[in-house]
Amino acid sequence: MVRQSQQGFTLIELMIVVAIIGILAAVAIPAYQDYTAKAQASEGFTMLAWFKTPVTDTAASEGVASACVLSAYSGTTSSGKSVVSVSFSQAGTTCDLTATFAATGVNSKLVGKKVLFRYDASDGSWKCGSDLPPGVQSKSCTGALLSPT
Repeated sequence: MVRQSQQGFTLIELMIVVAIIGILAAVAIPAYQDYTAKAQASEGFTMLAWFKTPVTDTAASEGVASACVLSAYSGTTSSGKSVVSVSFSQAGTTCDLTATFAATGVNSKLVGKKVLFRYDASDGSWKCGSDLPPGVQSKSCTGALLSPT
């Protein structure tokens, strides 16, 4: 008579596999959340970057007051999936372009946060700032919201 041996996993082996999966999940979930936050934040930077050339050109030809009017750029989007609004404001020779992130449907690091692009017509420079956490900010925009660099 041939004896059949049982095949399968022991309880210890199964517990080790579950522990390994738990450790991987503990590392992967925060990394994924950071990745999605960066991807959603890039929408704000991209939307504002699109306006750089038209604002600069309009300011040079018609003045800052004309350049700093969002409605002057017809056919452009002033909101997106992560960005709830884009607004323009003028003070003297500067024009501030601000993207505000949504309050819902975005990573918690972005809720209600803002990105600011500031154009200074007196010297033709652009500055950038935001109140986003450092890990989410674009590497090209390291300034603060109130003091863009």
